[in-house]
Amino acid sequence: MFQGKKVIYLLLFGLLMVFILAGCGAKTENEKDMNSAAVTYTIADATGDWGFPAPYTHYLRGPGYVRMSFIFDTLVWKDQEGFTEALADKWEYLEEENAFLFNLRKDVTWHDGEKFTADDVVFTFQYTRENPYPWSDTTIVKNVEALDEYTVKVYLEKPYAPFLANVAGTLPIIPRHIYENIENPRDCKDMKAATGTGPFKLVDYNKEHGTYLYEANPDYYLGKPQVDKIRFIKVGKQMIPSALLEGTVNAGDIPAEMIAKFTGKEFIVLTSDHSWNAKLMFNHQEEPFSDKKFRQAIAYAINRGKLVEIAQRGHALQGSPGIFAPDNPWYSPEINNYSFSPEKGRKLLEELGYEWKDGVLYKDGRALQIELLIKSRFARDAELIKADLEDIGIKVELRSLEDKTVDSKIEDWDFQMAISGHGGLGGDPQNLNKFILGKGFNSARYFENEELTGLLKKQLSVMDSAERKKIVARIQKMYSEELPTLTLYYPDWQWAHDGKVDLYYTPGGMALGIPIPLNKLSFVKP
Repeated sequence: MFQGKKVIYLLLFGLLMVFILAGCGAKTENEKDMNSAAVTYTIADATGDWGFPAPYTHYLRGPGYVRMSFIFDTLVWKDQEGFTEALADKWEYLEEENAFLFNLRKDVTWHDGEKFTADDVVFTFQYTRENPYPWSDTTIVKNVEALDEYTVKVYLEKPYAPFLANVAGTLPIIPRHIYENIENPRDCKDMKAATGTGPFKLVDYNKEHGTYLYEANPDYYLGKPQVDKIRFIKVGKQMIPSALLEGTVNAGDIPAEMIAKFTGKEFIVLTSDHSWNAKLMFNHQEEPFSDKKFRQAIAYAINRGKLVEIAQRGHALQGSPGIFAPDNPWYSPEINNYSFSPEKGRKLLEELGYEWKDGVLYKDGRALQIELLIKSRFARDAELIKADLEDIGIKVELRSLEDKTVDSKIEDWDFQMAISGHGGLGGDPQNLNKFILGKGFNSARYFENEELTGLLKKQLSVMDSAERKKIVARIQKMYSEELPTLTLYYPDWQWAHDGKVDLYYTPGGMALGIPIPLNKLSFVKP
């Protein structure tokens, strides 16, 4: 009987110790793993699922592309200094042939051990013509030729300045021996579809929990990665700072007001460039917004500096009416800036026939009243804008709707004014075309000025960067005069990490301009 009780006590004691050790380990599990032979690097993400990390199945936003980029390589890539070698170790533009010549690396294998050759590159371009990859338009490519097993020549339909950034530096090269048997790549989530040449291999993906697990590719041609595993886990946005401080994750984005909590501790806080913008959208298809003088009056009346100071608590940069932020290498200061001046705004409206009466502007006996659509995140901005516009006699009705509803209404031109936002202002200035002439709610869809439209199309074919920069400067100047949208500010984004890997924001962003400090080369090159 005594022996039985003794066994029970020992079992209970053992279980208690397991729980105690588990409780202690929960806080430092990631830290302990980082100091052991197998190093796991954990990244917190508030959204979680960004799609199966293969070229055709990741979600079409930056985080989805980043998860795929750990597995698949492009011909060229970018690091802290600019373009750098990837699958190609040399390249050149042949002006007389309007072609790019790529010398491929000879020491590359696919994750399944098959040899990588020029045939895979030719196949990728052919495959993406039949199965377009949304992140990279290959229709500009006329023909792709393998000169030998490790040399490829890409002929273009016409000169195309963004080719290196938007095609060679964005298009993931896929294995012929696998994808030639995949007829519907958008529906294929078999692990074979995630066979790349990149520094990491996919081990597990859980859509429901929003988790990803990668293991290092020991045969990676740029050297074995510094960490053995990378995992992404879903952590609530408000909980990421605590998870960092407790050591359960190595990196994650944090709100600006939390920076002080990481100061003086063994953390590094990174602040992004300003390639994301909050902007005021005008329905320039309808009166009174169809008159650029009316849009200009609105711009003068809004105190963008106050939006930065109050709504963003100083953690933003005042917007430029030319779209690009001052820290963008393509930015031109020669624009109409619309420094805050209610007097100039009211004067322009009076020139349009509006009359001031008892603090309100009238025209044809009707008070000037507009509706401003907003998403909840822009509520404080909207209140400040409403106050500014009412100061010059414009009545403003605020209407807050769900994000997707606001986007849908903008796309359908079912609004007067709206506050929206998007990234992608880094990278190649082809993004100007996307946000001025492109389709969808993020674009001004402005074709009224033929000269502006002509300059936007012309800049794509100017291969001389100095000449192209002059054209891009003229575009910004002209856009600031036409003002189909008004950039209000560029928010600061912060990431904190424990310094175990040298994370950085890639200048101009990765691929099409992704402003996320998770460049795969951070995990490869010390």
